[in-house]
Amino acid sequence: MNGRKILVGITGSIACIKTTQLVRMLIKSGAEVKVVMTQSAQDFIQPLTFASLSGQPVASDFTEDKNSGEWINHVHWALWADAMIIAPCSAHTLSKMNSGLCDNFLMAVYMSSRCPVFIAPAMDHDMFLHPGTQENLKTLSNRGHHIIEPQEGSLASGLDGKGRMAEPETIFSAVSQFFSPSPALLNKHIVITAGPTYEAIDPVRFIGNHSTGKMGYALAERAAEMGARVTLISGPSQLAVRHPLIEKIHVISSDQMAAATFSAFENCDIAILSAAVADYKPAAVAEQKIKKKDQSLVLQLVPTIDIAQTLGAQKSHQQKLIGFALETENLMENAQIKMRKKNFDFIVANSASGKQSGFGSDDNTITIIYPDSRSRSYAPMHKSKVAHEILMALCEIL
Repeated sequence: MNGRKILVGITGSIACIKTTQLVRMLIKSGAEVKVVMTQSAQDFIQPLTFASLSGQPVASDFTEDKNSGEWINHVHWALWADAMIIAPCSAHTLSKMNSGLCDNFLMAVYMSSRCPVFIAPAMDHDMFLHPGTQENLKTLSNRGHHIIEPQEGSLASGLDGKGRMAEPETIFSAVSQFFSPSPALLNKHIVITAGPTYEAIDPVRFIGNHSTGKMGYALAERAAEMGARVTLISGPSQLAVRHPLIEKIHVISSDQMAAATFSAFENCDIAILSAAVADYKPAAVAEQKIKKKDQSLVLQLVPTIDIAQTLGAQKSHQQKLIGFALETENLMENAQIKMRKKNFDFIVANSASGKQSGFGSDDNTITIIYPDSRSRSYAPMHKSKVAHEILMALCEIL
C-alpha cells in the first residue's frame, strides 16, 4: 500500500469507532489517507480523532470555514484518491449511493470519484437482510464496487445475526489484495487494443462505429494494477489512462492499429483484442471534400487487415491471444467460430443489443468461451469488474 492515496468515508454508525484502527493500518502500510465524515458520523466520534491519525484535515462540508466561506472542492478530493473506502456504510448511505441522491459532502465526493470503491456495510441484522438493502448491495456490486461482507454478531434475542461491520483487518486485507500484484501477471507485457477505428472517406468524413473504448481501458487499468506492463493501442476515444505502467499509443485507422499492434505483439506475452476495428474501408480516399449532388453516391469498400487472424497465425506457444465477439444474433455460435478461426486462447462473447452490454454502456454482460467448448457466463457487471474477471480467467491459463 506504500504511496497509495486512500479516501476513507465514514457514515453514522457506532462501528466508526473501529475505523480508527483501519486508518492506523493504512497509515502504517505507507498509504496516504484522507477522511470524509458525514454529520451523523460526528455524533459518534469527533473529526479531530481522524485528523490526528491521518495527519490530514477531515472534510465534512463544502465550506472549510463557514465565516470565511472558503470552498472545499469535492471533485479534487475524489480525483485525488486511488481508492475509496466507505466504512462503516449505513443502510441510509447505501440507498443514496444506489439512487444517486447527493445531499452531503461525502456523497458529492463519491459521485465524482473514478477510483475503485470498497463498501463495508454496518447495520442491524434485520436492516441488512431487508430486500431493499440486499437490492442496493447487489446493484452496487454489479456497478463494480467491492462489497466487504459484514460479520456475524450476537442479537439481543441471543441468536446470531449478520450486519456488524467487518473487522478493520478484513477491510484492510481486501483493499491491499486489490492493489497487490498478481504473481501470474507481474512484469508480463500485455498489449490491449481498444476503441473504434475511423476509415476516411474524404478529409472530413469517415466510416466508424459507436465504440467508446471503455472495456479496453478498464482492462488496461486493471492489468496495470495487477502488475503487468501494458501497451494500450487506442482508436479515437475521450478516455484517459492514469496508471504509470500503461503506455498509450493513439491510432485512428485500421491500418494504423494493425501496424501498431503487429509491432507491439512481437515482444509481448499476451494480447487482448477488445477494439472494434472496422471490417471494411473505402477503396480510395478522396483528396478533397466530396460535394453533395443530386444523384446517388456509390462508395466502394474493401476488407481491412484482419489483425486477429494475423496474430493468431503467428503467435508462439508462449504467447496468449484473447479476443472479443460482439454479435447481434447467434452469439455463442458466432463467437465459437471466430475463436477457432482466429486461434484465440479464449474469447469473450457479448451481445450488442443488451441493455447492460455493448458500445457506450458502463456495464457489460459476458460469456467466456474456451477452445474445448467450456464456457463461463457472468451476470451483468460494471466494465471495471468485467475486466477483473477476464484477467482472472487469463491467469488460470498462464
